[in-house]
Amino acid sequence: MTVEPRTRLDRDSRREAIVDVASDVFMEVGYADASMSVIAARVGGSKGTLYNYFRSKEELFGAYVERHCARQQQIMDDLVVQAPDVQAGLTALGRTLLTVVVTGFGLRNFTLIAAEAGRSPAIGRAFYEAGPQRGAAQVARLIERAQAEGRLRSGDPVRAAHQFIAMCQNRLFKARLCNYGPEPTAAEIDAEVAAAVETFMAAFGPRA
Repeated sequence: MTVEPRTRLDRDSRREAIVDVASDVFMEVGYADASMSVIAARVGGSKGTLYNYFRSKEELFGAYVERHCARQQQIMDDLVVQAPDVQAGLTALGRTLLTVVVTGFGLRNFTLIAAEAGRSPAIGRAFYEAGPQRGAAQVARLIERAQAEGRLRSGDPVRAAHQFIAMCQNRLFKARLCNYGPEPTAAEIDAEVAAAVETFMAAFGPRA
């Protein structure tokens, strides 16, 4: 009775180790140039062993995308739950949403997935649904709660969430995608989000 849980744990740990290595390879050389042979060599096993866990490189890349999105969404979930009020919640969410697309790993990850989405639409859809779409849904939860409390005017919370995210991300994200200027500082990110929150509250806050 004790063997099966241990076997499952070992298999799950091995699978996670493979995704760890694959993540490094994808980030280093991109999806197209990554190979199952290289990933297997870094893991320390054969390519055949790798295929026992993932049927294809695309499936392994999908696991990488899923993991990245899951980590970000947990952060977002916590921010929504812990938000003391709508402005503080929007500020915290906006800072997270902007930081993840304009800095280091987050920017490289986004461009990597977007590039692969053209060749593999299913991966693009999976990323959008687990990442940007779910992120907007979490912002919408906060907005809907504020609407129920009378802190924001009633309306479509999902549409409002997308508009808020666009205000937070659009300018700096486009600049970073074009490699126009250096990575923004924490102060620059805070200023961009503060302006977005101010504009959003002016547009959606309760009428005097």
